[in-house]
Amino acid sequence: MEIAIEDEEDEQQQQPKRIKASHSTETSEDPLWIPTLLPEIIIEILSRLPVESLLRCKSVCKLWCSMISDSHFVKSHLALSTSNNRYTHHRLILHTSPRINLKSSPLYDVLYAESVNLLEHDYPLKHPYKSIWIAGSCNGLLFIAVEDDDLFLWNPGTRKSNRLPDVGFNVRSGSYVLYGFGYDESKDDYKVVGISCVFRSGGNYNIRVKIYSMKLGNWKNIGAFPHGIPLDDSGKLSNGALHWAASQDFGSFYSWRIISLDLAKETYGEILQPVYDEGNKDLTLGALGESLCVLCDYSKIRADVWVMKVYGVKDSWTKLVSIPYLTDPGRDQFSVPLCISNDGKVLLQFGAKLVLYDSKNLSFSEIHNIDECHEAYTFVESLVSPEAPIRSWR
Repeated sequence: MEIAIEDEEDEQQQQPKRIKASHSTETSEDPLWIPTLLPEIIIEILSRLPVESLLRCKSVCKLWCSMISDSHFVKSHLALSTSNNRYTHHRLILHTSPRINLKSSPLYDVLYAESVNLLEHDYPLKHPYKSIWIAGSCNGLLFIAVEDDDLFLWNPGTRKSNRLPDVGFNVRSGSYVLYGFGYDESKDDYKVVGISCVFRSGGNYNIRVKIYSMKLGNWKNIGAFPHGIPLDDSGKLSNGALHWAASQDFGSFYSWRIISLDLAKETYGEILQPVYDEGNKDLTLGALGESLCVLCDYSKIRADVWVMKVYGVKDSWTKLVSIPYLTDPGRDQFSVPLCISNDGKVLLQFGAKLVLYDSKNLSFSEIHNIDECHEAYTFVESLVSPEAPIRSWR
């Protein structure tokens, strides 16, 4: 088959493009005739396009729509997008105020461009006075909680979402709920973990843990959370497990532990920590790409970023960078880095601002044109569906 495209002349004589298909095997001397591309080559080209372009390409023909919708293509596109070291398909998403909103920008622009343009998102149940919480990011999907009660898996790139059933926690005074979101590769399933912490008199507390399977579409109870209570933060995803910092005595450094929950086995473990420097410090657990990390903040002096290079191996903890406090930060602290580029740029939150620390020349710069930032996440745009695949009936 051959495809011919008749090009426009000038704007006054512009005619619509016509695509003509021919099954002739003869080679035409018409320079406008080009040979049909093999499906493998088409897939190779499409797999490198951004999500927005792919959504338009699905309208070209039934064949392209079928190719782009295929689960193997979706995974291949995700793998290429994730591994792109120029962050072509990565975005930074921000929870901003004073009007509650979610906005995003290409991560490359945040790291290297002189100005940053933010895209405002139409997320589920959007309302300027309804609180929203981004509680996890994985493979292009975000897990968000609106007013704590309405839970969604949402793909900002495809603008599709899936509302989860009620988790069944009774949130009241003296309690809080935490979540975590990740991918169980062994079952090709996305899972959400919910943890309810209820404080009782005498320093006692009650903890319930539930896990939601996107494939099964329901919540179920799992084993009790070990080693005290999880601190008030979302689970951090690394190596197919979610991780929380936990403490026996409500945040004391001396009992600060890293607890893991394997999403496939649904079993708990503990991650051994690095040997920190001496001195008073605040510890914050995070994830940097696929790796677990800890921000060790020596108040008003510096913040060290530790990364576990080999999961589960204590000796693999490496201090990547030390970020100095150049002036008195007051009550503000650095966040766990959102990104560390290959050329040493460290993107992090400082209070309600976003800043870049250049570890090569030891300089700071503030990211402008951004509203007051409550929280920030990075994610890679993908075609991954937030809905469970339709199971065939036999």
